[in-house]
Amino acid sequence: MLKVGLTGGIAAGKSLVARRLSERGAVLVDADVLAREVVEPGTEGLAAVAAAFGREVINDDGGLDRAALGAIVFGDPAKREQLNAIVHPLVRARSAQLVAEAGPGSIVVQDIPLLVETGQGAAFHLVLVVDAPEEIRVRRMVDLRGMAPEDARSRIAAQATAEQRRAAADVVLENVSSAEDLLAAVDRLWDERLVPFAENLRTERAAPRSEGPRLVDPDPQWSDQARRLGARIVAADGRVLGVAHVGSTSVPGLPAKDVIDLQVSVASLADADAIAANLAAAGFPRWPGQWRDSPKPSCPDPAAWEKRMHCNADPGRAANVHVRVQGSPGWCYALGFRDWLRAEAPVAAEYLAEKRRLAELHAGDRSSGRYAKDKDEWFTDTAEPRLRDWIRGSGWRPEEAAAF
Repeated sequence: MLKVGLTGGIAAGKSLVARRLSERGAVLVDADVLAREVVEPGTEGLAAVAAAFGREVINDDGGLDRAALGAIVFGDPAKREQLNAIVHPLVRARSAQLVAEAGPGSIVVQDIPLLVETGQGAAFHLVLVVDAPEEIRVRRMVDLRGMAPEDARSRIAAQATAEQRRAAADVVLENVSSAEDLLAAVDRLWDERLVPFAENLRTERAAPRSEGPRLVDPDPQWSDQARRLGARIVAADGRVLGVAHVGSTSVPGLPAKDVIDLQVSVASLADADAIAANLAAAGFPRWPGQWRDSPKPSCPDPAAWEKRMHCNADPGRAANVHVRVQGSPGWCYALGFRDWLRAEAPVAAEYLAEKRRLAELHAGDRSSGRYAKDKDEWFTDTAEPRLRDWIRGSGWRPEEAAAF
């Protein structure tokens, strides 16, 4: 199933988006509803809340006095964390039960107000954030909920910042105009991304690509996108030793094809094969065939350059996942070449010139295959000996290379 995490700040419009996704066919799991359910009269959750905050948070009919509890926790971060430590595990357990009950091929949307604050993004194939400027959200709370402006701002300050949410988001829906505009954006997302993504997951296939080698200007979001994808891969299987952002999109300021390249480290090719099913379930199905990097003069044995290839099933974010044995020649080369370009601007400029030459040469191609093959020749004949010289001169060590 496709698992979507839905979040957004208070009064951003998340509930409207959740309803529309449910209308389009999503299985909706609402954390706010579950948070009320797990502290209903007679539950272990309510007993734990009363023990932590006193009988004054229980009203006369035995239910939770939410106003009294809110007055205690919203102005006190420590108290709020204490409440979260009681409620969140219960909500997650109930959510997991509901998700497990959804049928194969379903699109499951989990509406979680504190998804970012609780660091749950890696548990989803996609994180969707509904956003609006603070002033608009304050006005909505004042006009529609009757809140005082200072109370509205206090509620906003108690949640993640807009910057934190955007860093966690694969998709941001801006709710700044009409409800009709927001619903239309949800419909486009459903038709163009969520439904195809779910079908790709069901059939364990990568999102199709038809473009040739078109270079685009560097995108400052590439790094955050790589981190999100990498976190999902790490969470997918304990045999993943680490994930690194490699390739041209990992070099700040370098134009590139709009494809994220990730290197997944494993202990052996047997582990690379063993994790394939879990990577596919996480949204990264294996690309068929036998794969190896082009052997370089420093290690000409083709067997030493074997790897496994996976690609993203998400039609909205092209990504290649290179699964390599940690310490292997291909693993070291990917990290070393990236760090060489990061350290030496003239080399990055030379590489860009070669990429542009080859992109122009293959501009009419329907895929990037021949472009990649020709670029491999430059890697082997021109770059590799100079890279070895740089490594010797700089003292660079692959085990000390940054992941991102």
